[in-house]
Amino acid sequence: MSDRGGSGHTVTRASYARAGVDVAAGEHAVELMRSSVASTRRPEVLGGLGGFGAAFVVPAGIREPVIVSATDGVGTKTAIAAAVRRFDTIGIDLVAMCADDVVCAGAEPVAFLDYVAVGKLDPFNVAELVAGVADGCRQAGCSLIGGETAEHPGLMGADEFDLAGFCIGVAERSALLDGTAARTGDAIVGLAASGLHANGFSLVRALVDERDLDLTAPYQEVLRRALGDAATAAALGREPAHVLATLGEVLLTPSRVYARDVLAIRSALAAAGDELHGVAHITGGGLPGNVPRALPEVLGAKLDPGAWPMPSVMRLAGALGGLQDDEIRATFNGGLGMVLVVPATAAERTVARAAERGLPAWVVGEVVDVASIGGRYVEEAA
Repeated sequence: MSDRGGSGHTVTRASYARAGVDVAAGEHAVELMRSSVASTRRPEVLGGLGGFGAAFVVPAGIREPVIVSATDGVGTKTAIAAAVRRFDTIGIDLVAMCADDVVCAGAEPVAFLDYVAVGKLDPFNVAELVAGVADGCRQAGCSLIGGETAEHPGLMGADEFDLAGFCIGVAERSALLDGTAARTGDAIVGLAASGLHANGFSLVRALVDERDLDLTAPYQEVLRRALGDAATAAALGREPAHVLATLGEVLLTPSRVYARDVLAIRSALAAAGDELHGVAHITGGGLPGNVPRALPEVLGAKLDPGAWPMPSVMRLAGALGGLQDDEIRATFNGGLGMVLVVPATAAERTVARAAERGLPAWVVGEVVDVASIGGRYVEEAA
């Protein structure tokens, strides 16, 4: 095992070798990832790699600091990465799953730790995984302050790996978002997803196996067989980055990291005299399972599915799996990776602020009384 917050091995290299664990490979991996970790450093971080724990100070200027933490993993998307032998993007997914949960509470992500478990430790592959984590941390604005790499021979296959992450955020207590600020008539603004993100991959993997799909095949060919020529042309017209991509590359499109965008939009709204009332990260459970989490229990969300486009990869999964559109939105993110709840008068301003940051956004619905829709979530065309 290789502790990137410290490396206090208590048994000999020979003992590890008999167990199938390569200590030297672990130490080599730490050296390879050192520059990636250093690239994420914030001024609040104390010390560097090598201690048994990582320390940081609360950012200056916060009068009543509240620590907000989140943990998550990438799930079975790791199997796609392993199958195509590409490890540079999956770490971004890991950071997104954690940092974007933290920002839903109104906190700024400041520190991140990762845990990498592998069947057989390849220093270069692990360093590439952690470089992806560092990339995600830079996008989120937080420091990668430590981590652990564990080799599990006999428990995991040589090509298997898993990732888990832990994010720490800080917020002013008076600025916390707890799902109670929304009011009837508020607008719901959706922020565009980059693709599947890191949810629904158990279904995706099942479809790949059942349909015997070649992950190295051109994506547009797979799309054309499933959706037809016209739909494929329209989809790729909206997604030019996928024109020359393989199926595996599209499936591995990393999750968008929204933390800095959400914080910047909130700041811009406050400068204009408006408030951000709620934030929901659209992960497992899709839109029906997550949008209501940004609202008080007496309120629900009414969304218009025609207000935003659905990514082609979700259309593909729906066609291959026999899913209706509403089932797609309940299984995947439906094309919205994050939703913001704002006063109706601030809706278009919110969309504009997102666009200024290169982030497509749409007014996708409104907050209503639960009694008016008979539940916490409903879809209704405008």
